This record gives sequence, structure tokens and C-alpha cells, in this order.
Amino acid sequence: MGVRRLAVGWLAVRTAGIGLDTIPVMWTWPEPDRPSMPQNPSDERTSLDSWLDYHRTTLLKKCAGLTPEQLAARSCARSTLSLLGLVRHMTIVESWFHDFDGTPPLDLYCTKEQPDGDFDLVDPAQAEQNLSNFHGSVARSRAAVAGRGLEELAPGASHPVSLRWIYQHMIEEYARHNGHADLLRERIDGVKGD
Repeated sequence: MGVRRLAVGWLAVRTAGIGLDTIPVMWTWPEPDRPSMPQNPSDERTSLDSWLDYHRTTLLKKCAGLTPEQLAARSCARSTLSLLGLVRHMTIVESWFHDFDGTPPLDLYCTKEQPDGDFDLVDPAQAEQNLSNFHGSVARSRAAVAGRGLEELAPGASHPVSLRWIYQHMIEEYARHNGHADLLRERIDGVKGD
């Protein structure tokens, strides 16, 4: 029996020489390759970049193998906290770095009417697009600060903050939300660990 991926959500299966049948396949969040935990970075910038990438990927690992419906599952009845909501939230929080590229911030999920839309308006049908948005936001962050000094101030910030402060804040933000992600993932399917 042979199996061939036709498109996202469908497989062609050769059944005992009879022919090809197409069957639906549930999309699941892909498993990312996570960099190893930084041990002996050569300098401060390398340390900050390494730890931030480690935590970015940890959040994605917490989502790996889950269906869109599982990703959107709330932590408890009154909460809007979900793994997909955390990914959407961090997509927007990456905009601290975007201040350095001089283009408008991302307004993907939140509005004046829905200031917490990153958590409140989670839609399982948009999980793949949300992952793509996250990767795009991270790529924009990297490009925006490439070659900049840690002491440089964010030009669009409402009060002076250095790039160093932004890195430290982002590492703290990811680490805190990764703790939430640990609990959410364990509640969904019992998976524990990094």
C-alpha cells in the first residue's frame, strides 16, 4: 500500500492494488527544530539572540502535533487563554522589535473594539495562517534589528527603551508564556516537558 500527500488535508492511498482513494487527513501543528540551550555564548548579543530563539521555538514545540481544535482549547471555562492565543499574542508582541524598521506595526488580531482579540477571537480554522503570521513576525523582528547596537533606542517607543531592554523583555515574555503553555499542553493531552 502506498501513501502520497496530495495537499494539506488530503492523502492518496493505494489500497491493495485496487486504485487510489483520497482520504481526509487532519492538519496538525508541525514539530519545529529547536536550537540547543545556549551554554557558552561568545558575547552578549549572541546570548540574547540564542535565548530568544530557544524560547520562541519552545512555544512552538508546545503546540506540535495538536489539531487546530486542540490548539484553540481554553484553559478553563472563564478564561480565553489557549495555545493558539499565546502564539497569536507573541506574534503581536514581536512588534517591540518592529519599531526599528520604520514600518507600521502589525494589527492582525486586536482592534479598539476587541483589544484582546489575540486571545478572544481564536479560530481553529485559522491555525495554519496564525503559524505563518508568527514566522513572518519573527523574520521581520530579526531583519529590523540586524546590525543594530544593543544601546540603540527604539525610535517608535512611547518612552526611551534600548534594544538590550527589548531583548530582555522578550525573553521574559516568552519564558512566562511558555510556563502557561506547559500547563495548557498537559491539560490537553498529558504531554509534559520541554
